[in-house]
Amino acid sequence: MFVHPYQGEMAPYEDMDNTYYRENIGYRIERTHKLAQDKPTITISIPVSYLGITETGVAGADYCLRAFLPYIDELNEPLYNRNRPDSEKGKYYCYRPGGEVLARNSVYFKVCPKKDYTVGSGDAVYLIPPEDVGEPELCLCLMLQVQLPEKKLRKTLRMLTQDLPDAVDRYIAEFKRYEYEDAIELAKLQKDIRTRLKRSGYCAFLANGSILPREGGSDLPMQGAVPFISVPEDEIEVCGVKGMGIRRGVTVITGGGYSGKSTLLEAVAAGIYDHAWGDGRELCITDATAMGIAAEDGRSVKNVNITPFIKWIPGKDTAHFSTERASGSTSQAANIMEAVNIGSRLLLIDEDRSATNFMIRDSLMRELVKKEPITPFTERVRELYEKEGVSTILVIGGSGEYLSVADRVYLMEDYRIHGVTEEAKQLSTNNVTSSKPEKVQAAQWKQHRILSAEGFSSFVPETGTERLEVTDMGIVYLGEEAIDLRMLSGLITKAQRNAVGFLIRYLEVSLNETKFDMGMKLETLYRRMETEGLDCIFSNYFTDCERFMDLPRKEDVLAAVNRMRKVRFLGEKGVDSCNED
Repeated sequence: MFVHPYQGEMAPYEDMDNTYYRENIGYRIERTHKLAQDKPTITISIPVSYLGITETGVAGADYCLRAFLPYIDELNEPLYNRNRPDSEKGKYYCYRPGGEVLARNSVYFKVCPKKDYTVGSGDAVYLIPPEDVGEPELCLCLMLQVQLPEKKLRKTLRMLTQDLPDAVDRYIAEFKRYEYEDAIELAKLQKDIRTRLKRSGYCAFLANGSILPREGGSDLPMQGAVPFISVPEDEIEVCGVKGMGIRRGVTVITGGGYSGKSTLLEAVAAGIYDHAWGDGRELCITDATAMGIAAEDGRSVKNVNITPFIKWIPGKDTAHFSTERASGSTSQAANIMEAVNIGSRLLLIDEDRSATNFMIRDSLMRELVKKEPITPFTERVRELYEKEGVSTILVIGGSGEYLSVADRVYLMEDYRIHGVTEEAKQLSTNNVTSSKPEKVQAAQWKQHRILSAEGFSSFVPETGTERLEVTDMGIVYLGEEAIDLRMLSGLITKAQRNAVGFLIRYLEVSLNETKFDMGMKLETLYRRMETEGLDCIFSNYFTDCERFMDLPRKEDVLAAVNRMRKVRFLGEKGVDSCNED
């Protein structure tokens, strides 16, 4: 734009500021990437005083985004034509969250400068003296993308300068402050419950009346589902809310097929994040460090001590185990050891997604197979809790091996939970064919690894260019890497996987050391994002990544790095593993 200084004291000059204002609401227009010239990103900054709110935070921002979506739908309704592409008719794209409440780059609160110009005749604008502009103010920032209609300049101008600002004005005028305050109060309650659980002997809490099943193919609560009700003996009250507390230790959930046991475990897994009103799992709260553990045939493992579970493998050192193609048992062993070393205090395991020979070894097989290198999880699960304080919740449908080592056993029948600990203990005691675990030596659970910068790069060799692509299937292509994130249950949105790609890429290009502690690097970067926002890691250089990002847990970013095939992890003394396939 051409800017004339205030009162014409200087000659006109060109200013590259890409924010325009209607009244005091800013609209910053940016190029999404070089292949999306007709699909810019627009960030709307609305002073919070216009919305009448005082308390802010992730939950408040989440509500504001959800409340904005109907206005985007209203804008898109007259543009919709099933026979014509978006590039011809235009469209507004706004990120649509699931039930989880996450920090996002699509909505956030930020202190923004005020409008510093007035509009004159023609293309002239006049700067307002700095002393008259006033101090920057806290704003709600909403990010969206707009597909501009091809070769339709008037329609483009109307979409950007009239239709969208009109919708924002209606959004402000109709903003439901009481619903916003409800979202803030829910977030406070969820935080209080998490704090109480952290100080207690419980690792998870499921409120009575929660709706755990999801509607088929969606993230919505199932209509007509049986509400969750705690078993009487484990019902507790936390912050005025009654529900079932799952104690720390070893917990088994069992039941017949289609009884709801896996749905219960999924609800516990979802509890690592807060949920919005209407999700049905608003007050299902789980230890935020919980990690889902499964067998991952074919995953890469680098310098991991799996001796607690795998005593020996021909030609390999299981104390410093590396492979490009892990088996079901070695991958599950590595997943547990990595989770423990990342700092997880709760493991979530479904028998259906596990390696059978890793999970159990019954008495008949012990008699038949004398030379067995695998120490089954049944023989380590109690030690893991008693020595390291790591609890486990298991879904078991076909094996009674865990009944004898569990602290509590729950039975799911017709989607209702029942406490059957005493009955299960009695059965395991009376069952003469039950397995009698051998005595095993105490395990070494902790292992400190440092990451070598060699191979940790977003550049494709011999090309001099970077590569970052995040697919809908859950694969992140980064440099030479193809990181498979599909088995990481903590990554529930593509926007989170998108952020994982940008996070790792940012660390790769900003490193200046030959080796480093990945956990410490992430801690530093997450502190920066707390002040600068998630968008500080974004780059519009990459054309195969979506613009929107949800903040992932540090645990899941570390788990993603653990699955990289080109990196090298060194031991405490800088020792590398030498048993690669």
